[in-house]
Amino acid sequence: MTYLIRALNPQLYIRNPEDSALGKEIVGKGLLLIHEMGLEAFTFKKLADAIPTTEASVYRYFENKHRLLMYLINWYWTWLDYRLEKATNRCRKPDIKIKKSIQFFSAIVEVDNSVAHINEKLLYQVVIAEWTKSFFTSHVKDDNQSQFFQSYKQLVVRFASYLHDMNPSYPYSRTLASSIIEIAHSQKFYMQHLPKITNLTTKNNEKMLATFLEGMVFSTLSSYP
Repeated sequence: MTYLIRALNPQLYIRNPEDSALGKEIVGKGLLLIHEMGLEAFTFKKLADAIPTTEASVYRYFENKHRLLMYLINWYWTWLDYRLEKATNRCRKPDIKIKKSIQFFSAIVEVDNSVAHINEKLLYQVVIAEWTKSFFTSHVKDDNQSQFFQSYKQLVVRFASYLHDMNPSYPYSRTLASSIIEIAHSQKFYMQHLPKITNLTTKNNEKMLATFLEGMVFSTLSSYP
């Protein structure tokens, strides 16, 4: 897992937080505070006070709180892609790969103890709540040119390849792949915060969501000869 963290885009940070105890604490405590108060209320001053360290020390690692958020979100998508690749590596049948992928997207994330300073459960909740804020910005084109969304794109391309293998004549594999991933995460948000706009409930939501997404995927793919 250490290799996975070091593989993140170096343009996301000024100094690699994985290279020092303070850097790891900035990432871990930053995640905790963003989860507690939301990105809008979160500041580097509050982060520095919570560690404690100086605000200037935080800025030595990240240019601003948006870059820290992008770092955390990239960590999540890279971690999810890593686990998905590992889970589907030995699968021969594309339908099994698709079902395993949907199970990953639908699952409630728990803590992975292999990385002590990252609480994956909290990170998963932050991604659900804050993901759209990473690209609904005026500088999204610049961020894209800096490849800040590369980890997400890699996950989409991997899942899209499974869809293509299932039905090579289907022309919208990447569109369907990104839509399924987005729906999986947005529906979890709706279940928790806006239950009136979804038929899914928080009880047994993983199974219900997976069933819904599988139906959408396989009915869509089967509609093309």
